[in-house]
Amino acid sequence: MPGLRAFPLLVILMALTALAMLMPAAHAYASGDPDSGRPFFYGAIMMAVLTAMIGLATMGRSRSETRHAPLRAMVLAYLVLPPLMALPFHQALGDTSFGNAWFEMLSSFTTTGATVYDVPGRLSDSLHLWRALIGWLGGFFVLVMAVAVLMPLNLGGMEVLSGRTGAARARQITHIADMRERMGRFAQLLLPPYAGFTLVLWLALVMVGETGFDALCLAMATVSTSGILPDPALAGQVGAGAAQVGLASGMAGEMLIAVLLCLGITRRAYPGALFGDADLPLRRDPEIHLALAIVLGVTLVLFLRHWVGAIEQSEGGDWSAFMGVLWANAFTTLSFLTTTGIPSGGWSGAQDWSGLEAHGVILMGLAIIGGGVATTAGGVKLLRVYALFRHGQREMERLIHPHSVSGGGPLARQLRGEGAQMAWVFFMMFALSILAITGALTLTGLHFDPALILSVSALTTTGPLAALAGETPVRYAELGGVSQAILGVAMVLGRVEALAILAMLAPDTWRR
Repeated sequence: MPGLRAFPLLVILMALTALAMLMPAAHAYASGDPDSGRPFFYGAIMMAVLTAMIGLATMGRSRSETRHAPLRAMVLAYLVLPPLMALPFHQALGDTSFGNAWFEMLSSFTTTGATVYDVPGRLSDSLHLWRALIGWLGGFFVLVMAVAVLMPLNLGGMEVLSGRTGAARARQITHIADMRERMGRFAQLLLPPYAGFTLVLWLALVMVGETGFDALCLAMATVSTSGILPDPALAGQVGAGAAQVGLASGMAGEMLIAVLLCLGITRRAYPGALFGDADLPLRRDPEIHLALAIVLGVTLVLFLRHWVGAIEQSEGGDWSAFMGVLWANAFTTLSFLTTTGIPSGGWSGAQDWSGLEAHGVILMGLAIIGGGVATTAGGVKLLRVYALFRHGQREMERLIHPHSVSGGGPLARQLRGEGAQMAWVFFMMFALSILAITGALTLTGLHFDPALILSVSALTTTGPLAALAGETPVRYAELGGVSQAILGVAMVLGRVEALAILAMLAPDTWRR
């Protein structure tokens, strides 16, 4: 039997996609919906045959790959796999275009969670399961690629710790171990905790009142930070005439989800995902400190404005309402900070409570900050924001004491120096990406506000942001094919990151 080194990465991913198609097929037949399951069963067979043919044609070929070849394979996966995933989805649904099916699968695979089918009852449970499963697998793919590919290249946030990209360390690692072997090894290391967290949350949600199917979709949407749920109203992605509703399990379910949302803040819950600062104690993790400060700060701002005025009135004695609004603010803040985008069931009441009109700006800011490095969350990443904060803090100290010597150890000095410089470069590239995508969307006929919301939603991989950030929900179903294609490019760019794209296109990769 040939090992994984004998096959290209894309062939391996196609084989896994064919295997994944059997899950919605089995669910559809078990639930008495063979019309939905048949396209997935036939699609799995056709995909397996196609994969076998391509695998035999490419097996054992000697390839002289550069160290950036895995980056090209990663981008190629986002270009090739979503159309293949969309084929059975399109056939099972029937009354939809292939473009909409492709957009749905790309959104799911990039863990964006932007859905075209936002009308409740539009999709069967088996199709919802396929969306949630693709989002869950896409989150796992991001984790593996972050550790096996981006880490050796000092990309994806690791450049903040090293102060450079594409270092010689990448040549040493790829020379000793083939990248597919590294991916296989890290996949075996990360799959048990990734699946274990999903299983634990699934069972816990069932115990507090969720149905088995809804609990499974919620668990996969939480661990992968995709926000893909069977009921669009749960994620705020509601169509015309629909209203946002809360979880059947209420606050108890949201508390369980909030615990697992912390996986989008720090990479330390996963074995093998530590790098650069592996010896740093958990209590000193800068990402955890910054995330805690952001969640507490935003929650108190949204809560105290109304509470200060209500405390002197009869309304001030309703402590149960206070606690409900306080939790709704905290949960929604944490959800959008990790780019999951699942709002609390009490978020509508919390908006009315705060009396502010800039909730969309706050949610967009949280999504832009994003989650932790080497997690499934998107955005700029907490570590980059922390490096910029420490650099600004140090510059203010030097204004007061120009000859002072900074402390904190070599890691802190690295973050304030070269790390902050790399973080600023990425932040500028991210801002320019928002500008470019927004401008392209306005050329298709969209107004500036919805174009800006959609561009931030796609680049931060926070699909539900489109329905909650504006005065009126922005529906993906109303977009044209060109707008969907632009957002598709933005989702891939937000998932792979602009620095990785530039590293792949750098002139030194053109030379053998």
